[in-house]
Amino acid sequence: MPLSRREFLIDSLASGFLFPGGKDQRKQAGFPFRHGIASGDPLTDAIILWTRVSPQDDTDVVAYRWVVATDRSLTNVVASGEGLTSIERDFTVKHDVRGLLPGTTYFYAFYARGHWSDTGRFRTLPEGNVEHLRLAFTSCSNYAAGYFNVYRELSHRHDLDVVLHLGDYIYEYANIEESLASGRVNEPLGETVSLEDYRARHACYKADKDLQAAHRQHAFIAIWDDHEVANNAWQGGAANHSLTQGEWGQRLSAAVQAYYEWMPVREISHTGRLALYRGYRFGNLLDLSVLDTRLAGRDAPVDTPDAINAEERTLLGAEQEIWLESRLASAQQEGVTWKLLGQQVMMAQFGLAEQPFNYDQWDGYPAARRRLFECIRRHNVENFGVLTGDIHSGWAMTLNDDPFVSTETPIGFELVTPAVTSPGISNKTTAALAGSSLMQVMPHLKFIDFYYRGFVLLDITHEHLQAEWWVVNRVDSPRYDSACMKALKLNRGEYRYIESQPVKPEMSSMELADFSGDLSYLRNWSAGDELAATDMIAALHPGN
Repeated sequence: MPLSRREFLIDSLASGFLFPGGKDQRKQAGFPFRHGIASGDPLTDAIILWTRVSPQDDTDVVAYRWVVATDRSLTNVVASGEGLTSIERDFTVKHDVRGLLPGTTYFYAFYARGHWSDTGRFRTLPEGNVEHLRLAFTSCSNYAAGYFNVYRELSHRHDLDVVLHLGDYIYEYANIEESLASGRVNEPLGETVSLEDYRARHACYKADKDLQAAHRQHAFIAIWDDHEVANNAWQGGAANHSLTQGEWGQRLSAAVQAYYEWMPVREISHTGRLALYRGYRFGNLLDLSVLDTRLAGRDAPVDTPDAINAEERTLLGAEQEIWLESRLASAQQEGVTWKLLGQQVMMAQFGLAEQPFNYDQWDGYPAARRRLFECIRRHNVENFGVLTGDIHSGWAMTLNDDPFVSTETPIGFELVTPAVTSPGISNKTTAALAGSSLMQVMPHLKFIDFYYRGFVLLDITHEHLQAEWWVVNRVDSPRYDSACMKALKLNRGEYRYIESQPVKPEMSSMELADFSGDLSYLRNWSAGDELAATDMIAALHPGN
């Protein structure tokens, strides 16, 4: 039976959940929501709700409840349900909640084993005539490389419709050296290969309080890149996989299963489990196509000019190319102002056609890029842009057939986000010199930064799209400063970047606790959670 409003209120009152002075459930031993809560894949009428219910024993079958309400105190409940979870899905929980209203802010929580979770919020997609949107995108969150200060900043923003995560949400590496430098120790300590490994690595990330706060505050639209499986992955293998690690297909299947268990994403039935591309419509203002440039159809990497430039080479696969063309054509015909792609690897040309700089990017698949550009021209797609992560640095570029030999009007623009923690060029002076050098030789490059970590905020109206690079000055400490280092505006119908000023952010009143450096380990466990503390201490001091 679904949880009735009356039953929900009685249980909440009994637990002290609705009273600020009630007992803090998180500080009780046995609190089951150690990995937080999350929402994702918002539609106009639906959302994915996620959590994990930590069991008392691996043989347990755990019952839980969930509620969605229109108010933060969860008194006006509009949807509720219950279910069971077990070791078969690593005690994770996902529900596709339907029947919601478009363009509406909702709040939600879970109940299990006598405890309520924290309260989360999300916003459904708007429909019809939409005048304004604000979203953020980021990528590359290597746990061992530093603190998730960027996620903390995202959690403080109260003005985002959604957060787009463009991949490398986890890293498969062992990262021993990085852990020794940062004090942030991966679980498991070695490289992830088996299903148990990938589950443990996701659990390690989800235990981080800053990541939990970002998920609690915003719905995520997430897509995988290579490190959710292995470095430079494609359909048939990866640079960071050898036969000593078993069959590639088994490793790939394990990584994908763990991803679907631990991420608030909706499985797309018509694409199969190895293809996660899908689209989102924000009324008449924005059409967002989220691409899978990794597992849906990527051909094997090659390194000779003839092989690179073969006409049949594909980054997306034939089915995804057909799907994307249909989506772009429909958005243009239906009068949607902005058409954006959220995808993993840089699309703008970096090196010469005969000798790409990075074979893993679209430069290594030039025929696929030509087909996309031809599609844009064939359907007269206007206000076209690409959102990219992967390369641990911030960029603003125009998209051209060949910017080094042609002066034609750009076909679109590309914005690249810095990483959450993954390093770019660690020396600030060297990073500045490298960026300045590229600006001199790449005519389509309008902004670049190799040093800072952060995210890109998009402020979108029918008249303009403004991109802002918000960065933190450090990830080696939980104490940091944050600022907007660059704001560039693109007017509708033009592919010309204009210097601008950042929009005034709306910050959440829910401030997170600060920790001094010598107490920074406390950020990774809840007070009274002796098990988590013991596990961490054992990892930091093996053999004791």
